[in-house]
Amino acid sequence: MFSILAGACTAAAGQTATEPPLTTLPRLAVDTTSPAPPPSTAAPATTPSTTSAPTTTTTLPERFVPAGSVGEPWGSVDGLLMFRGNPTRTYYGTGPVPADPALLWRFPDSAMCSISRIGGQDVEWCGTGWTGQPVVWERPDGVTEVIFGAYDQRIHFVDAATGLRTRPDFPVGDIAKGSVTLDPDGYPLLFAGSRDPNYRIIALDRDVPTELWSLPATAVRGMWNNDWDSNAVIIDDFLLIGGENSWWFAVELNRTIDGDGLVQIAPEIVASIPAFTDELVAAVGTQQSIESSTAVYGSTAYFANSAGRIVGIDISHLPEREADIVFDFWAGDDVDATIVIDEFGMLYVAAEEDLRTPRAAELGQLMKLNPQSPDDPLVWSLSIPGSDLVDGGVWATPALDGEMLYVPTNPGELLAVDTETGEVVWRDDVGAHAWSSPVIIDESLIVAVDCDIRPALRAYDISDPMQPQQQWEVAATAGCIESTPAVWNGVLYVGARDGFFYAIGDR
Repeated sequence: MFSILAGACTAAAGQTATEPPLTTLPRLAVDTTSPAPPPSTAAPATTPSTTSAPTTTTTLPERFVPAGSVGEPWGSVDGLLMFRGNPTRTYYGTGPVPADPALLWRFPDSAMCSISRIGGQDVEWCGTGWTGQPVVWERPDGVTEVIFGAYDQRIHFVDAATGLRTRPDFPVGDIAKGSVTLDPDGYPLLFAGSRDPNYRIIALDRDVPTELWSLPATAVRGMWNNDWDSNAVIIDDFLLIGGENSWWFAVELNRTIDGDGLVQIAPEIVASIPAFTDELVAAVGTQQSIESSTAVYGSTAYFANSAGRIVGIDISHLPEREADIVFDFWAGDDVDATIVIDEFGMLYVAAEEDLRTPRAAELGQLMKLNPQSPDDPLVWSLSIPGSDLVDGGVWATPALDGEMLYVPTNPGELLAVDTETGEVVWRDDVGAHAWSSPVIIDESLIVAVDCDIRPALRAYDISDPMQPQQQWEVAATAGCIESTPAVWNGVLYVGARDGFFYAIGDR
């Protein structure tokens, strides 16, 4: 169990408490006197299979995120406000799906590109990347606004109707490739990360977007990576976010509106929890980043790291500065895709073929977990092997539609998986390196295809989930689509690696 103690940081077991303090803010950190169970103790008692164990229908506590919110919009703001739309990561936007899609506009006039270092070398990055889903929301002044971060080291604000800027760009110090979050409770706040390496809270009620606070990845003694790919979720005034520095944070925002009508915040970090254990580092090394986005069901927040550790945190006592680990499972390989949660609290987890541990060979790369049985949570699992040319596994976050899970794989298949049994009931070819997460609108599934050859968006009619039928395919971009589309009022908004951002719909 982990608890939150007032005062200075307590180091993780085997480390020295030498982290620099967070800038000008009081800091609370994890008491590691009772460490989380090591990965080996979380192994299933039996060999995994693709046949289902009985699924319980008991729901988790509903103080924060009720079962009825699965598949529904979140918050009081009309819009698609975070990656996959809600805390269970199961809301995709509003239709109707275009019947005969065409390019409506392209933004901006010249490609969004910049130089960022990777592997010690300067590399040019263009457009938007993984996960890169934009926010789309209805502003009080009647403007539908699209907001996204890009590889030109800026956050952009665009009129959904015209493709013209609605506000000045907000500059960051390096590329921004994750998805931004808009405050779901009506406060004019935007939450966004960058490789520079800060996670920022930005006010949108000033003449120009204005930074109010930032959390540097270097605020704790993390691992080797300082980017922020994870998408934040806001629950009852708490910001929940994981960093590629291998730490997970809960921040109480203390949001207010001042006498001049401007939003103010007084952030306080109430939990900082390492995604790693000493045993896991010894087993697989320092690849321990959190790139997946936090998902929440009931009063439990879930995240996964690039070593394959899946953690559930009880957030019901965050107001009392306590956060306990209540679920701990080792998938054996890199989990960058975000956990998806169904109405019964079951977790759907997709892993990459990267570390190639014996544990990953046993479990495979797609699994259903029941956190209500923490000692033996595996319900079913599937192997998604690669080849000599392409790695196996999954980078995209699966899309959930009732009793069907739709999963684009890195080798290039789109799978329809029965959530009860784990059986693959249908498959189609979408081309290798399918990293964009699919979205479901009405009875249509929209997915990016053919990243390496002829990038396009494709729609399937899934009214019969056993036999999806292709509706259309549109090649509006010149670059691979790694980002996840947002669909709002029948228009698709998505960026591509050619440097541009697109609106696609019926004319």
